[in-house]
Amino acid sequence: MSAATIARPDAPTAPAPAAARRSRRPGLVPTVVLLFGAAYCLLPVAWVLVASTKSSRELFSTFTFLPGTGFTQNIADLTAYRDGVYWKWMLNSLFYAGFGALLSTAVSAVSGYALAKYRFPGRESIFNVLLTGVLMPPVILAIPTYLLMAKANLADSYLSVLLPSVLSPYGIYLARIYASAAVPDDVIEAARMDGASEWGIFQRIALPVMVPGLVTVFLFQFVAVWNNFLLPFIMLGDDNKFPVTLGLYTLLQQGNSAPALYTLVITGALLAIVPLIALFLLVQRFWSLDLLSGAVKS
Repeated sequence: MSAATIARPDAPTAPAPAAARRSRRPGLVPTVVLLFGAAYCLLPVAWVLVASTKSSRELFSTFTFLPGTGFTQNIADLTAYRDGVYWKWMLNSLFYAGFGALLSTAVSAVSGYALAKYRFPGRESIFNVLLTGVLMPPVILAIPTYLLMAKANLADSYLSVLLPSVLSPYGIYLARIYASAAVPDDVIEAARMDGASEWGIFQRIALPVMVPGLVTVFLFQFVAVWNNFLLPFIMLGDDNKFPVTLGLYTLLQQGNSAPALYTLVITGALLAIVPLIALFLLVQRFWSLDLLSGAVKS
């Protein structure tokens, strides 16, 4: 081999082509699109945050994004309104969303694991029905659900809002997909050969592995129930059982004749966001811990 064909280790490398350098740079168009998307999502939140600091007079007489001086007074007025009915609405929402999401997650975990790891007649048919439930808009099921609850004498009760949120087709779908990918069949068979019961396998092997997916199911269901308006609007007549979404709607309707209530509605909307933000931060922490612990396992 000639010396000309032997590359010297200290020879300078050729500069990268201009096209390759451009490909390594962040794209301007995706960045602009993401910025517009972030502004679109965050602008209403920013408006609510600023408007909640204004008094009734400042709300209609000052610049939109100019902070006001009435935030503490708005919270005091909201607390004093009808002897603190707003906080009753918040507790109702926490009950509906928290307990409903917890039960829905448990049902989704058992159902998704069974559909993923057991072979039985009609399994695919059941899964297809669940997929139909995922694609069906909730508004279509609102009236039939009300008729069923009225037939069972459960209308205008806490259970009329809680029970429909227990079964989540989308949650079962996510649980099945996650169980299929995350729970190894070999480990399940080895546990059966060792004499473990089916419930013990699910509880000690499958459930810990499915935690990240179940946390996602819990978060989605909590947000869906917390933001739900139509079902409580149809089911409930007693405003002491209203969730915060329906309570703020009734308060807004009264604001048409009493504009001073608008500040209470805006302040209440801001406070209603706080539990969702706190839940997301808590769930994000558990996601990070699970991913970190999974990275060091063999």
